[in-house]
Amino acid sequence: MDANNLKILKYSLDHDEIGVLCNFDYEENCPSCCDIYKSYLELYKQIVSNKCIDIGEDMNVPDDFTQAEMITGMWWRHLVSGGVAGAVSRTFTAPLDRLKVFLQVYGNQHSNITTCFKSMLKEGGKRGMWRGNGINVLKIAPESAFKFMAYEQAKRLIRGSRTKDLTIFERFMAGSLAGGFSQSLIYPLEVLKTRLAIRKSNQYNGIFDCIQKMYYREGIRSFYRGYVPNLLGILPYAGIDLAVYETLKNNYIASHNNGEKPGMPLLLACGTVSSTCGQVCSYPLALVRTRLQAPYLEGPDTRTMMSVFREIWVKEGMVGLYRGITPNFMKVAPAVSISYVVYERCREALGVTMS
Repeated sequence: MDANNLKILKYSLDHDEIGVLCNFDYEENCPSCCDIYKSYLELYKQIVSNKCIDIGEDMNVPDDFTQAEMITGMWWRHLVSGGVAGAVSRTFTAPLDRLKVFLQVYGNQHSNITTCFKSMLKEGGKRGMWRGNGINVLKIAPESAFKFMAYEQAKRLIRGSRTKDLTIFERFMAGSLAGGFSQSLIYPLEVLKTRLAIRKSNQYNGIFDCIQKMYYREGIRSFYRGYVPNLLGILPYAGIDLAVYETLKNNYIASHNNGEKPGMPLLLACGTVSSTCGQVCSYPLALVRTRLQAPYLEGPDTRTMMSVFREIWVKEGMVGLYRGITPNFMKVAPAVSISYVVYERCREALGVTMS
């Protein structure tokens, strides 16, 4: 068997995998053994490629697609599946996300999850727990598209004329550039999400009313408040998320001398742990970003990133910089589980085959 046979069979394998199969002797080994090995490699690729799990965070490194997926057009079906999965998981966990934003903006040393939850429920009722979710779901499509296009272009620029896969650091750089580009384009939607999430009853009559009132009262700059800490937060989040995920996965593979590959539960656990680590390191920047996005009610808004940092540090200390992180952690497990299940169902419905 040679590489051409593999291409005819539509197997998209890397150089090591092709080497193993091309050196496999059909005469000395039963053909079924080679078929089993091919099936095993395809299953492993399916598991590894499923790191497109949405947990409601927008700063992770985009997914890599194989050359076969790019040529056949399977990539857009993956993106659609991921978008639908993200919409469903974000809707299910929207109350926790709104609770996080509420604590970030209004929380202090005298408030906790219980008191904030009761306050939100009393003011807006059960439906009010989903405020801001509509815009949070709507921004999935443009952000995914912008991030994917930017990521592919960044990878081409970094790779140059080389044919080898990118290193972890190179993927991190490409992902950070793509994240910065996509966030720059859709950032006004991030501000709208925060404004709609913390709004009082009857304050805005929908998204367009919110846009009009922000523009006439605060000007165009209000749509980019908190942009700098948001951009700075991409680097630690994307870098730590990718590094921890790859380290955990590779350590597992290295510790199993029998060549055992990590199963789906372990890979999901690796993704959850890596994302959590990224959140912990970038959370203070996310909190400052949210504070700046919220309306300032004490005169002209002259706040800066550093002034908000100082204010939180002086009044609340280190604890204040992590206000609201508990509900953020609480939503990770259900978001990952729901996103994965919905993604698999959408993938099957769209006829996506893992290559």
